[in-house]
Amino acid sequence: MMMHGGWGRGRFGGRMGLDQDDDPDEEIYDRQVVLRLAGFLRPHWKRLALTVITMLAYTGTIVALPWLVKLIIDGYIAERDISGLNVVALIFLAVAALQLLTNYVQLRSMAFVGQRVLFTLRAVLFRHIQRLSMSFFDRNQTGQVMSRVQNDVQALQEFLSIVILTLGDVFSIGGIVAAMVLMDLELALITLSVVPLLFVMLTVWQRYARGSFARVREAIAGVNSGLQENISGVRVVQSLNREQANIRRFGEANQENLGANLQASRYFSALMPSVEVLSALGLALVVYFGGAMVLEGSVEVGVLVAFALYIQRFFDPVRNLTMQYGSLQRAMVSGARIFRLLDVEPQVQEATDAKQLPPVRGEVAYEGVGFHYEEESPVLQDVDLRIGAGETVALVGPTGAGKTTLVSLLMRLYDVTEGRVSIDGHDIREVTLDSLTSQMSAVLQEPYLFSGTVSENIRYNRTEATDDEVVRAATAVGAHEFISRLEHGYDTPLEERGGNLSIGQRQLISFARALVADPQILILDEATANIDTNTERLIQQALTEVLRGRTALVIAHRLSTIRSADRIVVLDEGRIVEQGTHSELIARKGLYSQLSSFTADGGDGDRPPERGEGRRGGRRSGRPAP
Repeated sequence: MMMHGGWGRGRFGGRMGLDQDDDPDEEIYDRQVVLRLAGFLRPHWKRLALTVITMLAYTGTIVALPWLVKLIIDGYIAERDISGLNVVALIFLAVAALQLLTNYVQLRSMAFVGQRVLFTLRAVLFRHIQRLSMSFFDRNQTGQVMSRVQNDVQALQEFLSIVILTLGDVFSIGGIVAAMVLMDLELALITLSVVPLLFVMLTVWQRYARGSFARVREAIAGVNSGLQENISGVRVVQSLNREQANIRRFGEANQENLGANLQASRYFSALMPSVEVLSALGLALVVYFGGAMVLEGSVEVGVLVAFALYIQRFFDPVRNLTMQYGSLQRAMVSGARIFRLLDVEPQVQEATDAKQLPPVRGEVAYEGVGFHYEEESPVLQDVDLRIGAGETVALVGPTGAGKTTLVSLLMRLYDVTEGRVSIDGHDIREVTLDSLTSQMSAVLQEPYLFSGTVSENIRYNRTEATDDEVVRAATAVGAHEFISRLEHGYDTPLEERGGNLSIGQRQLISFARALVADPQILILDEATANIDTNTERLIQQALTEVLRGRTALVIAHRLSTIRSADRIVVLDEGRIVEQGTHSELIARKGLYSQLSSFTADGGDGDRPPERGEGRRGGRRSGRPAP
């Protein structure tokens, strides 16, 4: 199956966002899309062959029926041959029955192949998206990615049907023209004289319609993106009273979508009557000139009737082709968008000779580490840090200092741009991702729970964990008591993102999820920031047991968490500026002392402010603040 390669970075820009890859001048036929789609069709070649065979047979019946009408009129009705008429009538019925059967088989086979390709494409896309690095998601909105998997895959699945139907229409037109020429060349040339007008009309129409189709694609992408963003952030929207403002913004996007689709419908509305006029003109030519030829005796009545039927059948596929034009172009664009996404290579990849990371003691080393999202804006510079096995290190510093980036590099969510990160002396870029991530767990500031039961969420990182292990992990972090009070205990279904639990309860389940995996390295990124004092006291008591014998990197602002660390590392502007215990750093009266002095001035007593909060503001690029 063709998944990667073929197009490469030269055509698609490699690192660009998905919102930058649409070309309003996409051609209606893209050879690359067709060739790569063939890779997904190959496993179903038998069904595809059956579809093509039945399509050709169906097309043959379309051409044969008017010819049979001519034979009946001129050969048997005119000669009053009743016996022969009965035979031809039976043949006519047999051809009609064959038409019904072949059309049914064609549509069934085509639907089967299309649905199987749809299934495979979505599976391949989902698997690929799961492999992509965090940098990809930093650059692209969730709504845009979802649009690829849903809307574009659906459009590409329709493309398969369109291709078969288009081939059938083309063969029908070719067969009809051949039959008309064989039946009477002069009348055929007169009748088909409207075809050049048809091509001129389609050429002019296509020039205007192409921009309209591009506008429709851009408009629906804006609607999807706005919808996803506001549903995901509904809590923030309502808490900040942004409903009316967001309704107006969504209304603008929706209005643009409406306008784009109305414009496209106007083009279609102008096209179809034009085709009907040409069809009527062709029929008029048949009636006028063919009728005159019948009166002169140069053409038989059956030929005139057959031509009238043929001209109607000639414009039926023409109408189909014009209606399929928009769908075909959308399918080509959707195919290009899908394969662009499949061509995005993860920035974090396993080395070809990656080895299994053996069970680790947990000694972590950052050696001359530098990192940047954009080259002109370094996030980490010359970071040298060694963390002993079993040591708990707290990372503190102002917003944007590089704390989250430092632990993200350890988890290989990103790769260093300078230096290296190692565990027990093993460069983490030289070991398999599975063997690396299986030996560490993380608890983040925003607890994210998945659809399923409480037990399934705790087992998320270790599905084979027993019920006893799940209960022990929940008990260790103080979650067992509230879980036992739920209606179905550990089998209680969770609403989306754990909406039927409090934030503190969700965070406790996140702690249990991290602990049940029995990691040697534990990362806590503001894990107690959203927890009330009582819940935090439970976790602080549990952490004493949880962290025993494990290496821990803790990003925190609460002094209760910081004081319990073996060592505190202070970062500022991507560099380590201080290290030591709480008392040592306070005595130095450096940056840590400034950050901590807020508690002595009557602040919240437990959370020193971040220097520059409000002044620096958050990062605006969409990636997590380092």
